[in-house]
Amino acid sequence: MAKKLGSKSSKLQIGEGIEALFGSGGSKNMDEAIAANPERVVRELAKHFAMIPLAEIERNPDQPRYDFDPEALKELSDSIVVHGIIQPLTVRYLEPKRYQIISGERRWRASKLAGLTEVPAYIRVANDQTLLEMAIIENIQREDLNPLEIASSYNRLKQECQLTDENLAERVGKKRATITNYLRLLNLHIAVQDALKKEDISMGHAKAIAGIDLLLQEEFLKAIIAKNWSVRQTEAQAKTYQAPKKAAAPKPPVPVDDKYSSEYAKIIQDFKAFFGTGKIRVQIDDKATGKGQVVIQFDNHDQLTELFKCVEQ
Repeated sequence: MAKKLGSKSSKLQIGEGIEALFGSGGSKNMDEAIAANPERVVRELAKHFAMIPLAEIERNPDQPRYDFDPEALKELSDSIVVHGIIQPLTVRYLEPKRYQIISGERRWRASKLAGLTEVPAYIRVANDQTLLEMAIIENIQREDLNPLEIASSYNRLKQECQLTDENLAERVGKKRATITNYLRLLNLHIAVQDALKKEDISMGHAKAIAGIDLLLQEEFLKAIIAKNWSVRQTEAQAKTYQAPKKAAAPKPPVPVDDKYSSEYAKIIQDFKAFFGTGKIRVQIDDKATGKGQVVIQFDNHDQLTELFKCVEQ
């Protein structure tokens, strides 16, 4: 089991205000830094997220999505109250104390409902596409990133730099399957993401949980932690920890009528007698619904001819 936060080997990366990167002047100094050395600014912004006041963030007017399910937003808001925002937003810097959402509008809206005053966000500046790609890839090479930070970086490369999975795998020198496994972490239940971030579980545990229905993941997580399952134990349990499938209803038994059963053999005998030979096989298939079929089998054309003669009579 991975070590929890607070242990010597663990790391806690906390986003701070923009002043932490550009001094007491904040975004005003950021304008000066961009003018002086834009490449350095992009590299620094790619490495860190900052805590930005909600009042300074606005939605993108070109964002086509306006309707958000109120119930889903409330659920996300409740999760944010408990776990915080696990995945930072991405915003574009417009001017001092003014940012525009690139991705994460749903988290932005839910944060307002949760009563937050600031949110973690990655900041982008204008015309930084090539520099951003280089900076994010450089940042991924660091050894102190946790799995969610790596997953978030891969997702930023895909979404913000318009890279396909194949392009992304080539850029970072990883197999496509590795990229896919990391990106799946971003679809985990927020409680699972939080546990992974806090190192209550490992990447191996998270990969196993990803194969379980989202609605079952939080309960499965509790079982992993309570029973201290190893990754192998978790993988084994995950194979059976699925919503039970409804078994097909068994067919009702055919009711047995003694009188009918006693007459069943006689009916077949009468059929054979009618067709004039014991070599012709007659089978009666009677269903519980009252429907059924009579099957007359023959072995050769001579028997078929004999059947026709009997019918013609």
